[in-house]
Amino acid sequence: MTQSQIVVVTAGGPHVWAIVNALRDRLGPVTVIMEEPESKRRLLQNRARKLGWISVIGQLGTMVFTRLRKRFLSGRHAESLADEGLALKPADDQAIVNIGSANSPELVETIARLKPAVVLLNGCRLLSRQTLDGIACPVLNYHAGITPKYRGMNGGYWALATGDAENFGATVHLVDAGVDTGEILYQVRGRPEPGDNLSNYALRLASLSRGICIDAVSDALAGKLRPKTTALPSIQWYHPTVWFYLWTGVTKGVW
Repeated sequence: MTQSQIVVVTAGGPHVWAIVNALRDRLGPVTVIMEEPESKRRLLQNRARKLGWISVIGQLGTMVFTRLRKRFLSGRHAESLADEGLALKPADDQAIVNIGSANSPELVETIARLKPAVVLLNGCRLLSRQTLDGIACPVLNYHAGITPKYRGMNGGYWALATGDAENFGATVHLVDAGVDTGEILYQVRGRPEPGDNLSNYALRLASLSRGICIDAVSDALAGKLRPKTTALPSIQWYHPTVWFYLWTGVTKGVW
């Protein structure tokens, strides 16, 4: 395995590879630590304890609806993003280390063995304080939303659905034990394209965000991270319920 100064921790996805490949192209080798996705059943059970089963059943309905929509429209989305130079699959020589859970001693042991200069989280589960304390280098997170106003899930969608389109964007921030609450390093804002929807906002935001990921990782490699402050309120979001999603789609055209 090629030794690299950069490690990305993820559960995978085309939007993740878009950013990993951009980092490789500009900054050199990247090692990807791939965790097994968190059990949907466990995720929903934990969320139900916070929000109640009615909300969670509604969120599950949206997940099913958007998954079906993505299946039928994935070709169109791929065409719309092709001109933006996104590489949505791992390169043939991509170094990948598979582990069970990102929030485990296995992650800490793997990072200790690799000795990177920076770790970037992108689409993995929340790390505990104990796990973070076991990582010697800076830990950054790419978040598909403008923090702290759109922490949690589907930040781009919620900016549009709440009439706050100027905050359709993404953030790279330092990682603490909260949900997307770490100090901000870089943010980028943009606009969705006609036909974009909840099933491909993550790809649209990844396209917008490759530059800020490169900038933040470059700063970490140079030992020059510069956190920024913001006056935005701090709000955590989840998946929309299917009834809210359909109502917003019909009345506002936000899908």
